[in-house]
Amino acid sequence: MKALVLAGGFGTRLRPLSCTRPKMLFPVANKPLLDWTLERLARSKTTEVVLAVNYMAEAFRKRYGRKAYGMKIHHSRDAPPTPKKTTSFRGPLRTAGPIKRAEKLLGREEPFLVLNGDILTDINYKELMKAHREERDATATIALYKVEDPSRYGVAEVARDDRIKRFVEKPPREKAPSNLINAGIYVLNPEIFNYIPERKPVSIERQVFPKLAREGKLYGHEFKGFWIDIGEPTDYLTANKLLLSKQKKNKIGENVVLESGAEIREPSVVGDEVNVGEEAKIGPYASLGDQVYVGKGARIENSIIFPGATISEFTIIKEAIIGEAVTVGRRVKIGEGCIIGDQAIIQDNVTLTRGVTVCPSKEVSESALTPKCLM
Repeated sequence: MKALVLAGGFGTRLRPLSCTRPKMLFPVANKPLLDWTLERLARSKTTEVVLAVNYMAEAFRKRYGRKAYGMKIHHSRDAPPTPKKTTSFRGPLRTAGPIKRAEKLLGREEPFLVLNGDILTDINYKELMKAHREERDATATIALYKVEDPSRYGVAEVARDDRIKRFVEKPPREKAPSNLINAGIYVLNPEIFNYIPERKPVSIERQVFPKLAREGKLYGHEFKGFWIDIGEPTDYLTANKLLLSKQKKNKIGENVVLESGAEIREPSVVGDEVNVGEEAKIGPYASLGDQVYVGKGARIENSIIFPGATISEFTIIKEAIIGEAVTVGRRVKIGEGCIIGDQAIIQDNVTLTRGVTVCPSKEVSESALTPKCLM
């Protein structure tokens, strides 16, 4: 079985963290988001994975190379280098263009999986593939997930035989045909390549799926379990909390030093070579990357701390995301929804309230009490 992972997104809603790394490499419970997907694909007996990349493509090559989790890895770039005198489109190819570009890698012999790279889920890929194969006239089968508010997603109206009668991308809540949304996971027959022009930006949700629905070739497969689209900072924190909840107990790395009275509250995860000072309280639902330093009396709860960060004495961090190699001073308060970019410096006694973002390498010396971006 082959799979294509759409990993070319810019992660604009997760800036400034996505200014310095692709969203799919953000740590969730101290492991890159894409690793969680690759692990599950490997357990489903997937043999080859195509990473459809664009933004910071070299970061994927550096981490995964040509093999990962026992699977062969291919890298297919949206906008490859081309001669100056050309009419080829060189921008992002949206969600269908990368599928067409990877046609030779995916082949025309068997159905294949396509996954949005920023999805975290426990779906059974084998069951989805089986459901697709049982529908003889299906060109595409979409994994469907039930949500309360479907207005952020593509929504399907499904007939009794699982055929999708119509597909509407991001409708107003009151006009949504159902609460079953496109989970960003598909099985596609090679016939799909005939619906996508070459070297052009095409949306599979807005341009391809509605056409397949009209032709009676689009099916849905509802699944249970957990599913989350990591598109917003709150979604990212929720995903981290969800995985930590499933592990229930703490995971502590190697060479971790806990000073007198320090406490790691379940469930949390702590990377290698982390130092936690006296009376500091970590968790619940905290992820600390490798080589993080936490000072005496600090409090970190429901937050993600990237590797190499320094959290000084008596600082409080709640429901926030702290980037790589950030330095946070003494007696700082960082509140809900704050995002601190890589290598930023937050000086002593600063308070950052809800929704404040700090750009990479920015030094902050004054408090910010309203949502804003500090550049």
